[in-house]
Parts: sequence; structure tokens; C-alpha cells
Amino acid sequence: MLDHTDITKLIEAQREIFATKEDFFAFQEDMRKNFSNMVNSVDAYASKADTYFQEMAVLGYQISRHERWL
Repeated sequence: MLDHTDITKLIEAQREIFATKEDFFAFQEDMRKNFSNMVNSVDAYASKADTYFQEMAVLGYQISRHERWL
């Protein structure tokens, strides 16, 4: 039969193996920060790509205008 020390050892082992609510909340907060950083990075890249594509469209129009002049 289990005595008090055995039960205490099992409880301590369970704390080491299984995550607690505090561990989960800390993990959740870290994931939220990482996701926010990733969204900011993707947004910055999309902005730069949009600017690049607009510049290429203007450049294409400018080249076609120059060809008409020649």
C-alpha cells in the first residue's frame, strides 16, 4: 500500500512530467509574441513587394511611352 511519502513522490514526479496551467499560459504568451512578430514581418515584406510591383508597372509604362516616341 502507498504511504504518504510515496504519494508525495508521485505528485512531484507528475509536476515534472505534465505541464501546469502556469506553464501553459507562459507557452501561450510566448506563442502570441512570436505570432505577432511573424505577422509584422510578413506585413513589412508585403508592403515592400507591393511597392516593387507598382514601380515595375510604372517602369513598364514609361518604357512603352519611350518606344512610342522613338
